[in-house]
This record gives sequence, C-alpha cells and structure tokens, in this order.
Amino acid sequence: MAGTPDIKYEEALKKLERLVTELDKSELDLESRLKKFEEGTKLARLLLKKLDQAKKKVQLLVKTSAGGTALTSAEDEFGDDDESAGPAGRAG
Repeated sequence: MAGTPDIKYEEALKKLERLVTELDKSELDLESRLKKFEEGTKLARLLLKKLDQAKKKVQLLVKTSAGGTALTSAEDEFGDDDESAGPAGRAG
C-alpha cells in the first residue's frame, strides 16, 4: 500500500471494499485482520484526501475577465502540501 498516492480514486475504493469483505470473513486470524485493517485505514485516508482535493478544485472555479470560467487547481493556488489538509483552504 505504501507509495500509492497516484492510485485512482475508483481503484482505491474497490480495494477498500475488498478489504472490508475480507475482514468480514471469520476465518481470518487476528494478525491478518490487523494488517487488512491497517491497509484499509491508509486507503480511507487516501480517499478522503482525494475527495478534499476535488472539493478544493471545484471551489476554485473562478470567473475570468471575459466572463467565462476557468478551473484552477488547488496545487496551483496553494502548493501541494501532502501532510496537511487543514489551512490550505484559507486565502489571503
């Protein structure tokens, strides 16, 4: 799971759903369950981060001077801060 920040949202969601199904199986031992739980937690964090980035991109939809619209990336406006999802939404 480490080193998969470039995974697509849909792929990560499918992996998380598979992990949940596997965790529901009663034949797994405790150690296996803990490993799957840890991987699922990492996937859930990644999914939340991707949703947050998508939300920020939508929020940065701005009017252009010609009256049209342009989509500005959150990374363009605030830089790509992988570790914090907090204050990046504040402007100015």
